Amino acid sequence: MTPRLFLVPVLLFLGLTPALAGPASSLLSRAHAAERQGNTQLALLLAQSAIVADPADPATYIGLGDIYAQAGDAEFARNSYEKALDIDPQQPAALKAIAALGKSEKPDTASATP
Repeated sequence: MTPRLFLVPVLLFLGLTPALAGPASSLLSRAHAAERQGNTQLALLLAQSAIVADPADPATYIGLGDIYAQAGDAEFARNSYEKALDIDPQQPAALKAIAALGKSEKPDTASATP
């Protein structure tokens, strides 16, 4: 079963028809809407579905990274942004997001020795 065909039952289970799921940008829009409603798990699933729908689009990885970042998972966010940069090394949104992650991460001072 191809990844796209696997998503059809998942989307149907979520109440989305494949026709409504549409292109990656539609899936990303739905992912961000689910995130705004506080449904992080659905947001992650929809963003991952967007990647399956269009794995060559760096915006799909940025969208997933944004959801991970909002959920406080900097490591997964960084991995997603780096995937976007693998596709387009000069992608401004991914570069900016990685820089923002670096600013928000604080060194672990508890384990540091003086």
